[in-house]
Amino acid sequence: MALLRNLFKYGLPIVLSAWLCYYLYTKVDIEAMKEEISKCNYIWIGIALVISIFSHIFRAMRWSIQLNALNIRTPLNPLVWSIFGTYAINLIFPRLGELWRSIYIAKRQDSQFTTVFGSMVCDRLADTVTVLLLTVSTFFIANSAFIAFGEKYPETYQGILNTISSPWVWGVVVAGALLLVWLFTSRTTNKWVLKVRKAVADLWEGFAVIGRMPHKGRWLLYTVAIWGCYFMQLYLAFFAFPFTEHLGIVAALVTFVLSSVSMGIPSNGGLGPWHIAVIFSLGIYGVGMNQAAAFAMIVWGAQTCLLVLLGLYAFIGIALDKRSVTSKQQQSIN
Repeated sequence: MALLRNLFKYGLPIVLSAWLCYYLYTKVDIEAMKEEISKCNYIWIGIALVISIFSHIFRAMRWSIQLNALNIRTPLNPLVWSIFGTYAINLIFPRLGELWRSIYIAKRQDSQFTTVFGSMVCDRLADTVTVLLLTVSTFFIANSAFIAFGEKYPETYQGILNTISSPWVWGVVVAGALLLVWLFTSRTTNKWVLKVRKAVADLWEGFAVIGRMPHKGRWLLYTVAIWGCYFMQLYLAFFAFPFTEHLGIVAALVTFVLSSVSMGIPSNGGLGPWHIAVIFSLGIYGVGMNQAAAFAMIVWGAQTCLLVLLGLYAFIGIALDKRSVTSKQQQSIN
């Protein structure tokens, strides 16, 4: 059963990514796409990649504030390695990277895993809230793009609305809330209930720390820096191609928001959903299918190569750090 669950959990995103890419690129003239790729100015892509590195560093610095509030004082380098490693692992096993970085930091700092994991969940929730705020803001700035989405994909648009308003979804939310209330208010002595209660309490400790942690202003500043870097790396990529360099910042914002939303779909580093979101967004502003596919392929490919290199750097750094810590422990014993 566990094997089947893991196959479904990690195999489905791979199958989904492969199918979406196959479906997408069977509609693309590969030779025409190659012709568009040959026009790419890779200097802009390179600048975008440098900014991408800073986004990961800012994320590590933001997480450091949360961990410090939990008395888990971690040097910056291991935190940066954990972020680099997270995205590299997610290329192969979607969502596993977040679990890995929580385990790594908890083990390195000899801390409670559920507390570290809770802080990571809070970190990701901040991203979700940011995407929601950006989506709402972009809707008012460029509402015609979202209307075009609904007109072009009415079934998908209606499906989203149906999901949000589904009584089943709200029923699950209410049932989950009632279960949590029961876990924390019942006087049961059942050992499994007590274990779950402790795990939830530890998770909440990591999650709720944002409300009482110091340096909230700096935390918000890092959040703006992270997402500012995300946006700038995509916006600068617009200048790498003749067919996007004139589109402007609003088109880049629409593309950025829709592609960010697509990352919520389990996939290997956004392979498939991200491409579709970018191609659709550019299509709204008159960019042809072959041109948009070339843009998506180059930007995603460059980012993926960078994540692989950063992942290798991270795992080398972790190995050397572990050796250094072990050596110091042996010296202290002697």
